[in-house]
Amino acid sequence: MTTTTPAEIQDLLHRLYAAWADHDADAFAALYTPDATVVMPGVFHQGRATVRDYLAAAFEGPLKGSRGLDEPQDVRVQGDTAIVVSRAGILFAGEEALPAERERVATWVLTRGDGAWSVAAYSNAPAH
Repeated sequence: MTTTTPAEIQDLLHRLYAAWADHDADAFAALYTPDATVVMPGVFHQGRATVRDYLAAAFEGPLKGSRGLDEPQDVRVQGDTAIVVSRAGILFAGEEALPAERERVATWVLTRGDGAWSVAAYSNAPAH
């Protein structure tokens, strides 16, 4: 039996945001389960392919040159499931600081299969 540590969760989040920094929608979406869901204000996506397609278009449009931020505030692991609550946001090209009005509180539901963690569900809402 593998013991899960917060470092494993941090590693998954690091790989997600490294893929974002590279604007690599394929690498980002590969870290999601095939049936993953993403819920954000006004947005619902279901499935890894949908997440990939959404990000690929966004990286060519409104998210071009952006960088994702995520700072876990609470990590709870129950067997092969983890829940991560974080402060998150997007820095657009040229920005050095996240404007308060774009700060989000995010909830990640992660699952472990075949020894690797992946994102089963993601949701965020305005922090303020």
